[in-house]
Amino acid sequence: MTYWALNSFFLAVVAAVGIVAVVSLARRRSASLRRTLGAGAIGLGVLLVMTAVFDNVMIAVGLVAYAPDRISGAFIGIAPVEDFAYAIAAAVLLPSLWVLLEPRARTSEEGPR
Repeated sequence: MTYWALNSFFLAVVAAVGIVAVVSLARRRSASLRRTLGAGAIGLGVLLVMTAVFDNVMIAVGLVAYAPDRISGAFIGIAPVEDFAYAIAAAVLLPSLWVLLEPRARTSEEGPR
């Protein structure tokens, strides 16, 4: 199995959770949706830059190696592009779970706890 085949399964699940989170956020408070997505994009950018730097260092010093027959052959530095899927998954999945698991505001009709 190639790294892209493995990544595609996990990224599909992450994308589905991300879509559900965006729809949920849009229904709850549409005014903050743009700000939330912007913050997520900034976080993703920072995480991708850090991944590029540290993955290249880890590969260069020999901490990590990849089977040549399982990678696409596209690289950012000496890191295969498949390695960035994990950063993308983390940057989408964690905030999405934060949105989806956020406690809902109680209405006055529900009464005290």
